[in-house]
Amino acid sequence: MVTKKIVTLSAVLFIAFFTLHGNFNVVDEKKQEEQVEPVKPQEYREITGSIKKGETLSDIFKKYKLDLADLFRLREASADIHKLRKLLPDRPYKILLDDKDRINRFTYWIDDDTILNINSTGSGFCAEKVPVQYEKRVENIEGTIKDNLISSLGAGKGTLLLALELSDIFAWDIDFSTDVRNGDIFKVVVEGLYLDGEFKKYGDILSAEFVNAGETYRGYRFECDGRADYYDADGKSLRKAFLKAPLSFRRISSTFTRGRFHPILKIYRPHHGVDYAAPTGTPVSAAGDGMVLFSGKRGQYGNLVVLRHWNGYKTYYGHLSRIAKGVRAGRHLEQGSLVGYGGATGLATGPHLHYEMRIDNRPVNPLSVKIPHGRAIPSKLMARFRSVRDRMNTELASMNHPAASVASGAAGVSSGANQKG
Repeated sequence: MVTKKIVTLSAVLFIAFFTLHGNFNVVDEKKQEEQVEPVKPQEYREITGSIKKGETLSDIFKKYKLDLADLFRLREASADIHKLRKLLPDRPYKILLDDKDRINRFTYWIDDDTILNINSTGSGFCAEKVPVQYEKRVENIEGTIKDNLISSLGAGKGTLLLALELSDIFAWDIDFSTDVRNGDIFKVVVEGLYLDGEFKKYGDILSAEFVNAGETYRGYRFECDGRADYYDADGKSLRKAFLKAPLSFRRISSTFTRGRFHPILKIYRPHHGVDYAAPTGTPVSAAGDGMVLFSGKRGQYGNLVVLRHWNGYKTYYGHLSRIAKGVRAGRHLEQGSLVGYGGATGLATGPHLHYEMRIDNRPVNPLSVKIPHGRAIPSKLMARFRSVRDRMNTELASMNHPAASVASGAAGVSSGANQKG
């Protein structure tokens, strides 16, 4: 009997202890729930706009009554990334402020491809450049030349730059200032760059075809040894030792001849070169890689630059209004680099560029000299190149009504399959 009572009493105490303990836990949990307040989300205020001409970041801070101490910190954080004193007109910016009007983030579009982000880290600011993440779509553009390439592409967004890049691809074979004729046909497969579904600009030209005076030229973009370039159907680079002309989209005022009547000397004399009519100040480019032999004034040439190239070639750039900074004897210039600016120094009736080519000091017509192609694609990459070429040929072949699409003077544009970048 005694043993049984003890067990019963123990059981009662055991149940009572856990009942009380359980109740205490319930009370504690309820108290904790009552004491913990929900965390309110941080509220931010946004200031957006575009840089006005002459406007500085200091002007923007004063306009919105922001803490100038934050301005100095932003400048310090960005000093080695992008100097905030170099703000260009019409570039967008955004300032994110916390509920105390302190800078949480500053965003500035440096250019169409790069954004500057400066973020608050609690202990200061951290700056970084971020590439713009465009959506890439393949665009097919076709047309027929009417007057010139630029107007034939129409007045759409980015067509001027597209025309210049297209002319650059074929610059070794076609002088777009003199060779292009009404009725010539062009086809372009190019990346269209979109942001939030809106077209922003054109990207890389993937392939192009130009029919000039009945002759067809094609170029295919292909990356070789980490460098993208354009090649013909056989895998030979379109680049050559010399550009077809040192000026783009300029008309030739006087072609090469052995007996041209000189407008100042009033006598017939050989004219060993080509005169390109161009307004004073028009940039003049080196036709090929070479070393500067002469830079300065020389008689009838006026301001003159002479370059020496491989295999005895020399090119002359005369009547320059001024010679580019740093272009002096002994300096090496790369093809396409700035030589000077067109003008009318020396014996000249009006502003133009006198362009001359000599081989072993013998004058030759720069418009008729046959220049060999540049490097070819290595054999180990030819299979991959042929695959790219064949795919691009399919795209080009799909554009087969250029004359109809440009009846109104604007090129026809269509979108192909999306290509995510």
